[in-house]
Amino acid sequence: MTNKTTPSEAGTAHAHTYLGTPTDLKHDAVHKISAGLKAVLADVFALYIKTKNFHWHMSGRHFRDYHLLLDEQSSQIFAMTDPLAERARKIGGTTLHSVGEISRLTKVSDNDAIYVTPEDMLSELREDNLALTARMRAVHAVCDEGNDVATASLLENWIDETERRTWFLFESTRPAFGSNS
Repeated sequence: MTNKTTPSEAGTAHAHTYLGTPTDLKHDAVHKISAGLKAVLADVFALYIKTKNFHWHMSGRHFRDYHLLLDEQSSQIFAMTDPLAERARKIGGTTLHSVGEISRLTKVSDNDAIYVTPEDMLSELREDNLALTARMRAVHAVCDEGNDVATASLLENWIDETERRTWFLFESTRPAFGSNS
């Protein structure tokens, strides 16, 4: 008789295994930082999909500009995924394992409405990027406590990029100067 385990039991059996990756960071810092990176990565994946969704479903008189803006932004967001995951592994932590884990950890709300106005799309993405900035700042504080300057440095660049996306989305939804609407 073979000893079979379910996938969740197998994951539990390995959950407490120390990876042994060499680092001078304290074990507790590695745990907290990698948990923070995992949560940020979940938000980044969710924001990437949402941005691509809105990119694919954009319409209206500013279609070309908004379509290109969201394509550029989604590429920038996706470019964060591998470095985020690999940073957690470099310090001896773990990272995301599944779409289900992304779903459980993300704070980015889903939007699968059949139609969303262009203004609502951009406004929703602006708020999502603003929330991502706040989450990255919180993880940056954990990095500071754990003396992980390399992760903090990466986060600083991504915070800057995310603030730029937020700014562009804000300006794209702002009424024209002198407009009463």
